[in-house]
Amino acid sequence: MMSIKPQPRPRLSFWQIWNMSFGFLGIQFGFALQNANVSRIFETLGASIDTIPVLWLAAPVTGLVIQPIVGYFSDRTWTRLGRRRPYFLWGAIFASAALIIMPNSPVLWVAAGMLWILDASINISMEPFRAYVGDMLPSEQRTKGFAMQSFFIGTGAVVASALPWMMTNLLGIANTAPEGMIPPSVKWSFYTGAAVFFLAVLWTVVRSREYSPDELESFEKYENELLEDAAEVKRDIPIEAGEGQKKITFGYTFSLFGIVASAGIYFQNHDAELYIISGGLFLLGIISLIAGFLQRSGKTEQGLVVVVHDFLTMPKTMIQLAVVQFFTWFALFAMWIYTTAAVTSHVYGTSDPTSLLYNVGADWVGILFAIYNGFAAVIAFALAPMARVTGRKTLHSIALTAGGISLVSIYFIPSPNLLILPMVGIGLAWASILAMPYAILAGSLPAKKMGLYMGIFNFFIVIPQIIAASLLGFITRNWFDGEAIFSLMLGGAAMLIAALSMYFVDDVDELNDRNHSGEIIL
Repeated sequence: MMSIKPQPRPRLSFWQIWNMSFGFLGIQFGFALQNANVSRIFETLGASIDTIPVLWLAAPVTGLVIQPIVGYFSDRTWTRLGRRRPYFLWGAIFASAALIIMPNSPVLWVAAGMLWILDASINISMEPFRAYVGDMLPSEQRTKGFAMQSFFIGTGAVVASALPWMMTNLLGIANTAPEGMIPPSVKWSFYTGAAVFFLAVLWTVVRSREYSPDELESFEKYENELLEDAAEVKRDIPIEAGEGQKKITFGYTFSLFGIVASAGIYFQNHDAELYIISGGLFLLGIISLIAGFLQRSGKTEQGLVVVVHDFLTMPKTMIQLAVVQFFTWFALFAMWIYTTAAVTSHVYGTSDPTSLLYNVGADWVGILFAIYNGFAAVIAFALAPMARVTGRKTLHSIALTAGGISLVSIYFIPSPNLLILPMVGIGLAWASILAMPYAILAGSLPAKKMGLYMGIFNFFIVIPQIIAASLLGFITRNWFDGEAIFSLMLGGAAMLIAALSMYFVDDVDELNDRNHSGEIIL
Protein backbone atom coordinates (compact mmCIF):
# COMPACT_ATOMS: atom_id res chain seq x y z
CA MET A 1 0.00 0.00 0.00
CA MET A 2 1.42 3.36 -1.03
CA SER A 3 2.03 5.85 1.78
CA ILE A 4 0.61 9.35 1.30
CA LYS A 5 1.85 12.42 3.13
CA PRO A 6 -0.49 13.50 5.98
CA GLN A 7 -3.01 16.06 4.72
CA PRO A 8 -6.31 17.57 5.87
CA ARG A 9 -9.65 16.32 4.61
CA PRO A 10 -10.85 18.57 1.79
CA ARG A 11 -13.90 20.69 2.48
CA LEU A 12 -16.81 19.60 0.30
CA SER A 13 -19.24 21.86 -1.53
CA PHE A 14 -22.93 22.11 -0.67
CA TRP A 15 -23.89 19.93 -3.65
CA GLN A 16 -21.29 17.30 -2.86
CA ILE A 17 -22.74 16.98 0.65
CA TRP A 18 -26.23 16.99 -0.90
CA ASN A 19 -25.40 14.09 -3.25
CA MET A 20 -23.71 11.96 -0.58
CA SER A 21 -26.73 12.41 1.73
CA PHE A 22 -29.54 12.09 -0.82
CA GLY A 23 -29.90 8.34 -0.29
CA PHE A 24 -31.25 9.04 3.19
CA LEU A 25 -34.40 10.36 1.51
CA GLY A 26 -35.13 6.82 0.35
CA ILE A 27 -34.04 5.17 3.58
CA GLN A 28 -36.40 7.39 5.52
CA PHE A 29 -39.25 6.61 3.13
CA GLY A 30 -38.97 2.99 4.21
CA PHE A 31 -38.38 3.84 7.86
CA ALA A 32 -41.33 6.27 8.05
CA LEU A 33 -43.75 3.91 6.32
CA GLN A 34 -42.71 1.27 8.83
CA ASN A 35 -43.09 3.55 11.86
CA ALA A 36 -46.45 5.03 10.88
CA ASN A 37 -48.15 1.91 9.53
CA VAL A 38 -46.78 -1.33 10.96
CA SER A 39 -48.80 -1.14 14.20
CA ARG A 40 -51.86 -0.47 12.04
CA ILE A 41 -51.04 -3.53 9.89
CA PHE A 42 -50.55 -5.68 12.98
CA GLU A 43 -53.86 -4.57 14.52
CA THR A 44 -55.65 -5.15 11.21
CA LEU A 45 -54.29 -8.70 11.10
CA GLY A 46 -55.52 -9.38 14.63
CA ALA A 47 -52.77 -8.31 17.06
CA SER A 48 -53.89 -7.15 20.51
CA ILE A 49 -52.64 -3.88 21.97
CA ASP A 50 -50.34 -5.53 24.53
CA THR A 51 -48.65 -7.84 21.98
CA ILE A 52 -47.70 -5.05 19.55
CA PRO A 53 -44.45 -4.15 21.37
CA VAL A 54 -43.24 -7.75 21.14
CA LEU A 55 -44.08 -7.90 17.42
CA TRP A 56 -42.02 -4.74 16.99
CA LEU A 57 -39.04 -6.51 18.55
CA ALA A 58 -37.73 -7.21 15.03
CA ALA A 59 -36.63 -3.60 14.59
CA PRO A 60 -34.20 -3.31 17.53
CA VAL A 61 -32.92 -6.88 17.35
CA THR A 62 -31.97 -6.64 13.68
CA GLY A 63 -30.26 -3.32 14.38
CA LEU A 64 -28.35 -4.87 17.28
CA VAL A 65 -27.00 -7.64 15.06
CA ILE A 66 -26.78 -6.07 11.60
CA GLN A 67 -25.29 -2.62 12.22
CA PRO A 68 -22.04 -3.62 13.99
CA ILE A 69 -21.50 -6.46 11.49
CA VAL A 70 -22.05 -4.16 8.52
CA GLY A 71 -19.87 -1.50 10.16
CA TYR A 72 -17.08 -4.02 10.79
CA PHE A 73 -17.06 -5.30 7.21
CA SER A 74 -17.57 -1.90 5.57
CA ASP A 75 -14.41 -0.68 7.33
CA ARG A 76 -12.58 -3.54 5.62
CA THR A 77 -14.28 -3.51 2.20
CA TRP A 78 -12.85 -1.95 -0.93
CA THR A 79 -14.51 -2.48 -4.32
CA ARG A 80 -15.04 -0.53 -7.52
CA LEU A 81 -17.93 1.19 -5.73
CA GLY A 82 -15.83 1.94 -2.63
CA ARG A 83 -16.38 0.52 0.85
CA ARG A 84 -19.66 2.05 2.01
CA ARG A 85 -21.65 2.33 -1.25
CA PRO A 86 -22.02 -1.44 -1.94
CA TYR A 87 -23.92 -1.71 1.35
CA PHE A 88 -26.13 1.27 0.42
CA LEU A 89 -27.11 -0.46 -2.81
CA TRP A 90 -27.76 -4.00 -1.61
CA GLY A 91 -29.70 -2.79 1.42
CA ALA A 92 -31.91 -0.71 -0.88
CA ILE A 93 -32.62 -3.68 -3.15
CA PHE A 94 -33.73 -5.95 -0.29
CA ALA A 95 -35.68 -3.21 1.52
CA SER A 96 -37.60 -2.28 -1.63
CA ALA A 97 -38.62 -5.92 -2.11
CA ALA A 98 -39.78 -6.13 1.52
CA LEU A 99 -41.86 -2.95 1.15
CA ILE A 100 -43.71 -4.53 -1.75
CA ILE A 101 -44.38 -7.81 0.05
CA MET A 102 -45.30 -6.58 3.57
CA PRO A 103 -48.73 -4.95 2.86
CA ASN A 104 -49.78 -8.14 1.05
CA SER A 105 -49.22 -10.27 4.17
CA PRO A 106 -52.17 -12.68 4.51
CA VAL A 107 -51.68 -13.37 8.24
CA LEU A 108 -49.99 -11.76 11.24
CA TRP A 109 -46.91 -14.00 11.37
CA VAL A 110 -46.06 -13.18 7.75
CA ALA A 111 -46.23 -9.43 8.47
CA ALA A 112 -44.05 -9.90 11.56
CA GLY A 113 -41.51 -11.85 9.51
CA MET A 114 -41.44 -9.22 6.77
CA LEU A 115 -40.74 -6.57 9.41
CA TRP A 116 -37.58 -8.49 10.31
CA ILE A 117 -36.47 -8.52 6.67
CA LEU A 118 -37.41 -4.88 6.07
CA ASP A 119 -35.66 -3.58 9.16
CA ALA A 120 -32.54 -5.66 8.52
CA SER A 121 -32.35 -4.30 4.98
CA ILE A 122 -32.83 -0.70 6.13
CA ASN A 123 -30.01 -1.21 8.63
CA ILE A 124 -27.69 -2.53 5.91
CA SER A 125 -28.15 0.74 4.03
CA MET A 126 -28.34 3.08 7.02
CA GLU A 127 -25.28 2.20 9.12
CA PRO A 128 -22.65 2.92 6.41
CA PHE A 129 -24.30 6.30 5.73
CA ARG A 130 -23.41 7.42 9.27
CA ALA A 131 -19.79 6.34 8.83
CA TYR A 132 -19.71 7.91 5.35
CA VAL A 133 -20.05 11.39 6.85
CA GLY A 134 -17.15 10.69 9.19
CA ASP A 135 -15.08 9.43 6.24
CA MET A 136 -15.75 12.29 3.88
CA LEU A 137 -16.07 15.47 5.93
CA PRO A 138 -13.59 17.41 8.08
CA SER A 139 -14.54 18.11 11.67
CA GLU A 140 -15.88 21.60 10.96
CA GLN A 141 -18.33 20.24 8.33
CA ARG A 142 -19.64 17.19 10.19
CA THR A 143 -22.47 19.03 11.91
CA LYS A 144 -23.54 20.29 8.48
CA GLY A 145 -23.24 16.76 7.05
CA PHE A 146 -25.40 15.15 9.70
CA ALA A 147 -27.82 18.10 9.48
CA MET A 148 -28.14 17.42 5.74
CA GLN A 149 -29.01 13.83 6.57
CA SER A 150 -31.60 15.17 9.03
CA PHE A 151 -33.06 17.30 6.25
CA PHE A 152 -33.51 14.32 3.94
CA ILE A 153 -34.79 12.16 6.78
CA GLY A 154 -37.37 14.80 7.62
CA THR A 155 -38.35 15.41 4.00
CA GLY A 156 -38.71 11.72 3.23
CA ALA A 157 -40.70 11.10 6.37
CA VAL A 158 -43.10 13.98 5.65
CA VAL A 159 -44.17 12.47 2.38
CA ALA A 160 -44.00 8.83 3.45
CA SER A 161 -45.96 9.35 6.67
CA ALA A 162 -48.69 11.26 4.83
CA LEU A 163 -48.91 8.86 1.88
CA PRO A 164 -51.93 6.82 3.09
CA TRP A 165 -53.84 10.05 3.75
CA MET A 166 -52.85 11.45 0.34
CA MET A 167 -53.78 8.20 -1.41
CA THR A 168 -57.29 8.47 0.02
CA ASN A 169 -57.94 12.21 0.00
CA LEU A 170 -56.10 13.20 -3.18
CA LEU A 171 -56.29 10.06 -5.32
CA GLY A 172 -59.52 8.53 -4.01
CA ILE A 173 -57.99 5.17 -3.02
CA ALA A 174 -59.95 3.43 -0.26
CA ASN A 175 -58.56 3.49 3.29
CA THR A 176 -60.79 0.69 4.59
CA ALA A 177 -60.97 -3.01 3.74
CA PRO A 178 -62.76 -6.15 4.93
CA GLU A 179 -61.70 -7.56 8.28
CA GLY A 180 -58.17 -8.96 8.18
CA MET A 181 -57.27 -7.14 4.93
CA ILE A 182 -54.78 -4.26 4.54
CA PRO A 183 -56.46 -1.13 3.06
CA PRO A 184 -55.49 -0.34 -0.57
CA SER A 185 -54.22 3.12 0.45
CA VAL A 186 -51.60 1.47 2.66
CA LYS A 187 -50.59 -0.99 -0.06
CA TRP A 188 -50.02 1.71 -2.69
CA SER A 189 -48.09 3.79 -0.16
CA PHE A 190 -45.67 0.90 0.36
CA TYR A 191 -45.28 0.35 -3.39
CA THR A 192 -44.42 4.03 -3.84
CA GLY A 193 -41.96 3.84 -0.96
CA ALA A 194 -40.19 0.87 -2.54
CA ALA A 195 -39.53 2.83 -5.74
CA VAL A 196 -38.35 5.96 -3.92
CA PHE A 197 -36.06 3.97 -1.60
CA PHE A 198 -34.21 2.31 -4.46
CA LEU A 199 -33.93 5.37 -6.72
CA ALA A 200 -32.73 7.74 -3.98
CA VAL A 201 -30.00 5.36 -2.82
CA LEU A 202 -28.99 4.74 -6.43
CA TRP A 203 -28.53 8.51 -6.84
CA THR A 204 -25.98 8.61 -4.00
CA VAL A 205 -24.19 5.53 -5.33
CA VAL A 206 -23.84 7.06 -8.80
CA ARG A 207 -23.29 10.72 -7.91
CA SER A 208 -20.81 10.48 -5.02
CA ARG A 209 -17.31 9.10 -4.52
CA GLU A 210 -15.25 7.70 -1.66
CA TYR A 211 -11.70 8.32 -0.52
CA SER A 212 -9.26 5.44 -0.89
CA PRO A 213 -7.82 3.68 2.19
CA ASP A 214 -4.48 5.49 1.61
CA GLU A 215 -6.21 8.89 1.55
CA LEU A 216 -8.17 8.12 4.72
CA GLU A 217 -4.96 7.06 6.47
CA SER A 218 -3.29 10.33 5.51
CA PHE A 219 -6.26 12.32 6.83
CA GLU A 220 -6.15 10.52 10.15
CA LYS A 221 -2.40 11.05 10.53
CA TYR A 222 -2.87 14.76 9.91
CA GLU A 223 -5.72 15.02 12.43
CA ASN A 224 -3.79 13.08 15.09
CA GLU A 225 -0.81 15.42 14.63
CA LEU A 226 -3.12 18.37 15.37
CA LEU A 227 -4.24 16.67 18.57
CA GLU A 228 -0.75 15.99 19.92
CA ASP A 229 -0.66 19.17 21.98
CA ALA A 230 -4.31 18.99 23.10
CA ALA A 231 -4.96 18.24 26.74
CA GLU A 232 -8.25 16.46 26.07
CA VAL A 233 -9.10 13.04 24.64
CA LYS A 234 -7.15 11.86 21.57
CA ARG A 235 -8.31 9.43 18.95
CA ASP A 236 -7.11 5.82 18.86
CA ILE A 237 -4.63 6.15 21.74
CA PRO A 238 -3.85 2.89 23.61
CA ILE A 239 -5.87 2.70 26.81
CA GLU A 240 -3.89 2.77 30.03
CA ALA A 241 -4.58 0.04 32.53
CA GLY A 242 -6.65 2.12 34.94
CA GLU A 243 -8.89 3.66 32.31
CA GLY A 244 -9.18 0.38 30.44
CA GLN A 245 -10.27 -1.40 33.60
CA LYS A 246 -13.00 1.19 34.13
CA LYS A 247 -14.30 0.65 30.61
CA ILE A 248 -14.17 -3.13 30.97
CA THR A 249 -16.06 -2.76 34.25
CA PHE A 250 -18.66 -0.67 32.38
CA GLY A 251 -19.03 -3.51 29.88
CA TYR A 252 -19.33 -6.12 32.60
CA THR A 253 -21.92 -4.05 34.43
CA PHE A 254 -23.90 -3.67 31.22
CA SER A 255 -23.69 -7.42 30.53
CA LEU A 256 -24.77 -8.32 34.07
CA PHE A 257 -27.66 -5.87 33.76
CA GLY A 258 -28.81 -7.75 30.66
CA ILE A 259 -28.61 -11.07 32.46
CA VAL A 260 -30.47 -9.83 35.56
CA ALA A 261 -33.11 -8.03 33.48
CA SER A 262 -33.70 -11.12 31.37
CA ALA A 263 -34.05 -13.26 34.49
CA GLY A 264 -36.55 -10.78 35.93
CA ILE A 265 -38.62 -10.84 32.75
CA TYR A 266 -38.54 -14.63 32.69
CA PHE A 267 -39.65 -15.21 36.27
CA GLN A 268 -42.19 -12.39 36.54
CA ASN A 269 -44.00 -12.97 33.23
CA HIS A 270 -45.18 -16.17 31.67
CA ASP A 271 -45.94 -15.09 28.11
CA ALA A 272 -44.18 -17.32 25.58
CA GLU A 273 -42.82 -14.39 23.59
CA LEU A 274 -41.19 -12.95 26.72
CA TYR A 275 -39.35 -16.23 27.24
CA ILE A 276 -37.76 -15.69 23.84
CA ILE A 277 -36.81 -12.11 24.71
CA SER A 278 -35.34 -13.05 28.09
CA GLY A 279 -33.35 -15.86 26.50
CA GLY A 280 -31.93 -13.47 23.91
CA LEU A 281 -30.89 -10.91 26.51
CA PHE A 282 -29.35 -13.62 28.67
CA LEU A 283 -27.33 -14.94 25.69
CA LEU A 284 -26.15 -11.43 24.81
CA GLY A 285 -24.97 -10.90 28.38
CA ILE A 286 -23.10 -14.21 28.48
CA ILE A 287 -21.37 -13.49 25.14
CA SER A 288 -20.32 -10.06 26.41
CA LEU A 289 -18.84 -11.53 29.60
CA ILE A 290 -16.91 -14.24 27.72
CA ALA A 291 -15.57 -11.70 25.23
CA GLY A 292 -14.54 -9.49 28.13
CA PHE A 293 -12.41 -12.26 29.63
CA LEU A 294 -10.87 -12.91 26.19
CA GLN A 295 -10.09 -9.20 25.92
CA ARG A 296 -8.32 -9.31 29.28
CA SER A 297 -6.13 -12.13 27.97
CA GLY A 298 -5.34 -10.33 24.71
CA LYS A 299 -7.22 -12.75 22.44
CA THR A 300 -9.06 -10.11 20.41
CA GLU A 301 -7.96 -10.80 16.87
CA GLN A 302 -11.02 -12.06 15.05
CA GLY A 303 -14.74 -11.70 14.41
CA LEU A 304 -17.29 -11.15 17.16
CA VAL A 305 -14.61 -10.80 19.83
CA VAL A 306 -13.22 -7.76 17.99
CA VAL A 307 -16.64 -6.12 18.09
CA VAL A 308 -17.18 -6.83 21.77
CA HIS A 309 -13.59 -5.83 22.62
CA ASP A 310 -14.16 -2.43 21.04
CA PHE A 311 -17.49 -2.21 22.83
CA LEU A 312 -15.81 -2.85 26.19
CA THR A 313 -13.06 -0.28 25.51
CA MET A 314 -15.09 2.40 23.73
CA PRO A 315 -14.06 6.08 24.02
CA LYS A 316 -15.23 8.05 27.04
CA THR A 317 -17.47 10.33 24.98
CA MET A 318 -19.19 7.28 23.51
CA ILE A 319 -19.97 5.94 26.99
CA GLN A 320 -21.45 9.29 28.01
CA LEU A 321 -23.57 9.50 24.87
CA ALA A 322 -24.70 5.90 25.42
CA VAL A 323 -26.70 6.98 28.48
CA VAL A 324 -28.35 9.79 26.53
CA GLN A 325 -29.17 7.47 23.63
CA PHE A 326 -30.64 4.84 25.95
CA PHE A 327 -33.36 7.09 27.36
CA THR A 328 -33.89 8.90 24.05
CA TRP A 329 -34.63 5.76 22.07
CA PHE A 330 -36.76 4.20 24.79
CA ALA A 331 -38.94 7.29 24.42
CA LEU A 332 -38.98 7.15 20.61
CA PHE A 333 -39.90 3.46 20.60
CA ALA A 334 -42.82 4.13 22.93
CA MET A 335 -43.94 6.95 20.63
CA TRP A 336 -43.74 4.93 17.42
CA ILE A 337 -45.57 1.85 18.63
CA TYR A 338 -48.26 3.56 20.73
CA THR A 339 -49.15 6.84 19.01
CA THR A 340 -51.75 5.23 16.73
CA ALA A 341 -53.40 3.34 19.59
CA ALA A 342 -53.18 6.36 21.92
CA VAL A 343 -54.66 8.85 19.47
CA THR A 344 -57.44 6.58 18.16
CA SER A 345 -58.54 5.56 21.66
CA HIS A 346 -57.83 8.71 23.70
CA VAL A 347 -58.83 11.34 21.12
CA TYR A 348 -61.12 9.53 18.65
CA GLY A 349 -62.65 7.18 21.22
CA THR A 350 -62.35 3.88 19.34
CA SER A 351 -60.09 0.82 19.32
CA ASP A 352 -61.87 -1.03 16.48
CA PRO A 353 -59.45 -1.24 13.50
CA THR A 354 -62.29 -2.13 11.11
CA SER A 355 -64.22 1.08 11.83
CA LEU A 356 -64.08 4.17 9.63
CA LEU A 357 -63.37 6.38 12.69
CA TYR A 358 -60.32 4.29 13.64
CA ASN A 359 -58.90 4.52 10.12
CA VAL A 360 -59.52 8.28 9.99
CA GLY A 361 -57.58 8.57 13.25
CA ALA A 362 -54.80 6.29 11.97
CA ASP A 363 -54.51 8.39 8.81
CA TRP A 364 -54.29 11.51 10.99
CA VAL A 365 -51.44 9.95 12.96
CA GLY A 366 -49.64 9.64 9.63
CA ILE A 367 -50.18 13.37 9.08
CA LEU A 368 -48.90 14.14 12.58
CA PHE A 369 -45.79 12.08 11.90
CA ALA A 370 -45.38 13.98 8.63
CA ILE A 371 -45.62 17.28 10.52
CA TYR A 372 -42.95 16.47 13.09
CA ASN A 373 -40.68 15.14 10.36
CA GLY A 374 -41.41 18.19 8.22
CA PHE A 375 -40.44 20.53 11.02
CA ALA A 376 -37.31 18.45 11.57
CA ALA A 377 -36.41 18.91 7.90
CA VAL A 378 -36.94 22.67 8.09
CA ILE A 379 -35.00 23.15 11.32
CA ALA A 380 -32.16 20.82 10.26
CA PHE A 381 -30.21 23.53 8.43
CA ALA A 382 -30.53 25.83 11.44
CA LEU A 383 -28.83 23.32 13.74
CA ALA A 384 -25.27 24.26 12.76
CA PRO A 385 -25.65 28.03 13.36
CA MET A 386 -27.64 27.37 16.54
CA ALA A 387 -24.90 25.04 17.79
CA ARG A 388 -22.29 27.76 17.22
CA VAL A 389 -24.15 29.89 19.75
CA THR A 390 -25.05 27.28 22.37
CA GLY A 391 -22.61 24.42 21.75
CA ARG A 392 -23.75 21.05 20.43
CA LYS A 393 -24.42 19.40 23.80
CA THR A 394 -26.50 22.30 25.10
CA LEU A 395 -28.53 22.48 21.90
CA HIS A 396 -29.24 18.75 22.05
CA SER A 397 -30.33 19.01 25.68
CA ILE A 398 -32.76 21.83 24.82
CA ALA A 399 -34.18 19.84 21.91
CA LEU A 400 -34.70 16.71 24.02
CA THR A 401 -36.43 18.76 26.70
CA ALA A 402 -38.84 20.13 24.08
CA GLY A 403 -39.52 16.61 22.83
CA GLY A 404 -40.15 15.19 26.29
CA ILE A 405 -42.58 17.94 27.27
CA SER A 406 -44.38 17.55 23.93
CA LEU A 407 -44.92 13.81 24.40
CA VAL A 408 -46.36 14.32 27.88
CA SER A 409 -48.64 17.12 26.63
CA ILE A 410 -50.54 14.80 24.23
CA TYR A 411 -52.54 13.52 27.22
CA PHE A 412 -53.95 17.02 27.83
CA ILE A 413 -54.96 17.77 24.20
CA PRO A 414 -58.55 16.76 23.33
CA SER A 415 -58.67 17.92 19.69
CA PRO A 416 -57.01 16.13 16.74
CA ASN A 417 -56.06 19.46 15.15
CA LEU A 418 -54.35 20.72 18.31
CA LEU A 419 -52.12 17.65 18.29
CA ILE A 420 -50.11 19.53 15.67
CA LEU A 421 -48.61 21.68 18.46
CA PRO A 422 -46.61 18.97 20.27
CA MET A 423 -45.37 17.74 16.88
CA VAL A 424 -43.26 20.91 16.65
CA GLY A 425 -41.38 20.06 19.84
CA ILE A 426 -41.01 16.43 18.79
CA GLY A 427 -39.73 17.61 15.40
CA LEU A 428 -37.03 19.74 17.04
CA ALA A 429 -35.96 16.77 19.16
CA TRP A 430 -35.95 14.44 16.15
CA ALA A 431 -33.79 16.76 14.04
CA SER A 432 -31.26 17.01 16.84
CA ILE A 433 -31.34 13.26 17.59
CA LEU A 434 -30.41 12.53 13.98
CA ALA A 435 -27.48 14.94 13.94
CA MET A 436 -25.97 16.03 17.25
CA PRO A 437 -25.00 12.70 18.88
CA TYR A 438 -23.26 11.57 15.67
CA ALA A 439 -21.51 14.89 15.14
CA ILE A 440 -20.23 14.79 18.73
CA LEU A 441 -19.27 11.11 18.50
CA ALA A 442 -17.37 11.35 15.20
CA GLY A 443 -14.79 13.66 16.74
CA SER A 444 -13.79 11.00 19.31
CA LEU A 445 -13.37 8.07 16.88
CA PRO A 446 -10.39 6.79 14.87
CA ALA A 447 -11.01 6.87 11.10
CA LYS A 448 -10.03 3.23 10.58
CA LYS A 449 -12.77 2.11 12.99
CA MET A 450 -15.43 4.70 12.11
CA GLY A 451 -17.87 2.16 10.66
CA LEU A 452 -17.42 -0.36 13.47
CA TYR A 453 -17.86 2.22 16.23
CA MET A 454 -20.90 3.73 14.51
CA GLY A 455 -22.35 0.22 14.43
CA ILE A 456 -21.52 -0.38 18.08
CA PHE A 457 -23.06 3.00 18.93
CA ASN A 458 -26.27 1.61 17.50
CA PHE A 459 -26.35 -0.79 20.49
CA PHE A 460 -27.58 2.15 22.55
CA ILE A 461 -30.39 2.72 20.09
CA VAL A 462 -31.58 -0.86 19.82
CA ILE A 463 -31.04 -2.16 23.37
CA PRO A 464 -33.48 0.37 24.90
CA GLN A 465 -35.97 -0.62 22.20
CA ILE A 466 -35.54 -4.30 23.10
CA ILE A 467 -36.13 -3.45 26.75
CA ALA A 468 -39.13 -1.30 25.78
CA ALA A 469 -40.53 -4.13 23.66
CA SER A 470 -40.04 -6.50 26.60
CA LEU A 471 -41.69 -4.31 29.21
CA LEU A 472 -44.10 -1.82 27.62
CA GLY A 473 -46.79 -4.39 26.81
CA PHE A 474 -46.73 -5.66 30.41
CA ILE A 475 -46.67 -2.12 31.81
CA THR A 476 -49.50 -0.93 29.56
CA ARG A 477 -51.67 -3.94 30.38
CA ASN A 478 -51.03 -4.19 34.13
CA TRP A 479 -50.09 -0.68 35.26
CA PHE A 480 -52.00 1.51 32.78
CA ASP A 481 -55.08 -0.71 32.34
CA GLY A 482 -54.51 -0.92 28.60
CA GLU A 483 -54.40 2.89 28.10
CA ALA A 484 -51.69 3.52 25.52
CA ILE A 485 -51.68 7.27 26.23
CA PHE A 486 -49.89 6.67 29.54
CA SER A 487 -47.12 4.77 27.73
CA LEU A 488 -46.58 7.90 25.63
CA MET A 489 -46.25 9.95 28.80
CA LEU A 490 -43.71 7.43 30.14
CA GLY A 491 -41.75 7.97 26.93
CA GLY A 492 -41.83 11.71 27.52
CA ALA A 493 -40.36 11.25 31.00
CA ALA A 494 -37.54 9.12 29.56
CA MET A 495 -36.69 11.83 27.03
CA LEU A 496 -36.45 14.42 29.82
CA ILE A 497 -33.95 12.17 31.61
CA ALA A 498 -31.95 12.01 28.37
CA ALA A 499 -31.91 15.81 28.22
CA LEU A 500 -30.48 16.00 31.73
CA SER A 501 -27.84 13.37 30.90
CA MET A 502 -26.37 15.58 28.14
CA TYR A 503 -24.82 17.74 30.86
CA PHE A 504 -22.24 15.00 31.51
CA VAL A 505 -21.11 14.56 27.85
CA ASP A 506 -17.69 15.76 26.64
CA ASP A 507 -17.67 17.12 23.07
CA VAL A 508 -14.06 16.35 22.02
CA ASP A 509 -14.08 18.47 18.85
CA GLU A 510 -15.47 21.43 20.75
CA LEU A 511 -12.87 21.12 23.51
CA ASN A 512 -9.98 20.78 21.06
CA ASP A 513 -11.19 23.70 18.93
CA ARG A 514 -11.29 25.83 22.07
CA ASN A 515 -7.72 24.80 22.87
CA HIS A 516 -6.45 25.87 19.45
CA SER A 517 -8.40 29.07 18.87
CA GLY A 518 -10.40 29.96 21.94
CA GLU A 519 -13.57 29.63 19.84
CA ILE A 520 -16.01 26.86 19.05
CA ILE A 521 -15.89 25.72 15.42
CA LEU A 522 -18.70 23.42 14.31
